[in-house]
Amino acid sequence: MSGHRIRAILFDKDGTLLDFNATWLGFARDLALSAADGDMGRADLLLREGGYDEDENRFRSGSVFAAGTNAEVVKHFHPHLDGEPLRSLVAETDRKTAGVAERAVALPGAVDAVRALHAAGFAIGLATNDSTAGAKRTLEAFGVADLFVAALGYDAVDNPKPAADPCILFAKRAGVTPKEVAVVGDNAHDLEMARAAGAGLSVGVLSGNGTRENLAPLADVVLDSVGDLPAWLADRR
Repeated sequence: MSGHRIRAILFDKDGTLLDFNATWLGFARDLALSAADGDMGRADLLLREGGYDEDENRFRSGSVFAAGTNAEVVKHFHPHLDGEPLRSLVAETDRKTAGVAERAVALPGAVDAVRALHAAGFAIGLATNDSTAGAKRTLEAFGVADLFVAALGYDAVDNPKPAADPCILFAKRAGVTPKEVAVVGDNAHDLEMARAAGAGLSVGVLSGNGTRENLAPLADVVLDSVGDLPAWLADRR
C-alpha cells in the first residue's frame, strides 16, 4: 500500500455495490435466448461460453459477462456482427442495461458504506464496464447519485477497465492524484486498472464474482464487502 493519504474512493459497480445475480442474471439469460433465436439449448451454451457456472449459479471472475464491456458482451453473443449492425445492437443493449439499472438491487450495507465514506470526507466515484447511463441510473436508484463526483461507464473513456483511463479521469474530476485514490472492486480487471493508473490503494471485495485466490495477488487488502471498508479505512487514517 502506498504511503500517500487516501482522499478519494473509486468503486466498481456490479458485484461491489450492486448484487450481480439479483440484478443481471435474468437479463443475461434474456440476451442469450435472443441471440439463440429462442433455442434454449443454444442459449445455455452461449451462457456457459460467456463464463456462467451452472453449479455455482454465477459468472466466473474475469468472464465476459462479469468483466467485459457491453460492447464485448454483444460481440460474444453475436460474433459475426460488424460495422453498423454491431454498433446499433450495442447502443440498444446500452439502453436496455440502463433500464435494468433503474431496478438495481444494492448489496447489503453498500449504500450505508458509501454514505459513511462521503461523510468522512472522501471524494466518491464509480467506474464500470456498463454504460455511463447505466452507472448514473444505478446511483439514482440507490439514492446516492448526489454523493458521487463521477459515474463513468466504458463509453466515458477511450480505454475502459482494465486500462488506467477511468481511474485517471476520476482522479482529475476529484481534484486528487491517482496515488490518493483507493480502487474497490470484485474482479481482477478493477485492480489491474488500479495498478495501471498507479492508484494508492487496491481493495478487493468478495461480494461479487471474484475469489480471494484471484484478487489477493493484485490487492492490498481483500474484504468481505464494501460494508467493511469504512471501519478498515478509519483504523488507518
